[in-house]
Amino acid sequence: MVSKFLSRMFLVLALVGVTGLPMKNALAADPENTLYLDLQYGRVVIEMRPDLAPTHVARIKELTREGFYDGVKFHRVIQDFMAQTGDPTGTGRGGSGRKLRAEFSNTPHLDKLGYTVWGRVIEGMEYVDLIKKGVGQSGMVPGEPDIIVKMQVAADAE
Repeated sequence: MVSKFLSRMFLVLALVGVTGLPMKNALAADPENTLYLDLQYGRVVIEMRPDLAPTHVARIKELTREGFYDGVKFHRVIQDFMAQTGDPTGTGRGGSGRKLRAEFSNTPHLDKLGYTVWGRVIEGMEYVDLIKKGVGQSGMVPGEPDIIVKMQVAADAE
């Protein structure tokens, strides 16, 4: 099965903590595998898990370093479940131009939906909780959705 997860870089699993992996209150030890996701509300720190999904983590870092995610909308946000982003068209139907094989791990109810666990939020969940919620008739957040202001690999951070 080919995962839709990275081609649109859904932050579903990392942002809402549904991975079954506990959140931490400290920064990840490895800046090369840490993302800074800046929202208008503040910075979200995501620890990437190359041990679970090495291909997805490598592609996310590549796209992040290209600035691919900067300014991208959160197109689908369901309270207490997920916040989806990463599609430059803002529709949930676009992508980065490359599909990756799924790298399933320890979340069976999401594995069967085709989602790959590639990381977890370790700081800033309070900012994730502020992302505008909603799924309109088109399946998108109604009104003007929130965006990723900037995303960086911590090792490259300014």
